[in-house]
Amino acid sequence: MAITLTPGTWTLDGSHSEIGMSVRHAGISRVRAVFEESTGTVKVGEDGTTDVNAVVRADSFNSKAEDRDAHVKGEDFLNAEKHPELTFVASTVKPTGEVFDLTGELTIRGVSKTVTFEGEFGGQAVDPFGMTRAGFSASTTISRKDFGLTWNAALEAGGVLVSDKVNIDLDVAFVHQGE
Repeated sequence: MAITLTPGTWTLDGSHSEIGMSVRHAGISRVRAVFEESTGTVKVGEDGTTDVNAVVRADSFNSKAEDRDAHVKGEDFLNAEKHPELTFVASTVKPTGEVFDLTGELTIRGVSKTVTFEGEFGGQAVDPFGMTRAGFSASTTISRKDFGLTWNAALEAGGVLVSDKVNIDLDVAFVHQGE
């Protein structure tokens, strides 16, 4: 099945989507978190052109550990007070069957870098309430240092507390809004 979306504007359905991340902690385990507040649109032209924009609220970071969440939202990491949003604006979408590469500018803490998400199309369907929905999953790995997220602590046995590599994973649903 190829990726085919009905032309028009699609909006992110936050209640059926998850924007998550994970990072290796102390070199031995992986800490996972989600961003609980996000918005996004996909605009599909009659000619198949696609514009993708997403905004994530930095202060919606939730790792299920209150102290860690406060630290990540603070000045050492996201600095949510000064930089309340993480944004992504796509520049190209390259589909191949049900998979695609989505390349664009990711901005974290005021620093923008080009990243490519590798994604999979879940399909398009009409739900029991008459809403046309589409689902996607996508992931990428970034260097947090590239975005100015350099805080760390040395471990007694060697190494550092927080890995530089951050995995970003998206499982998202969009609802067609019409033209």
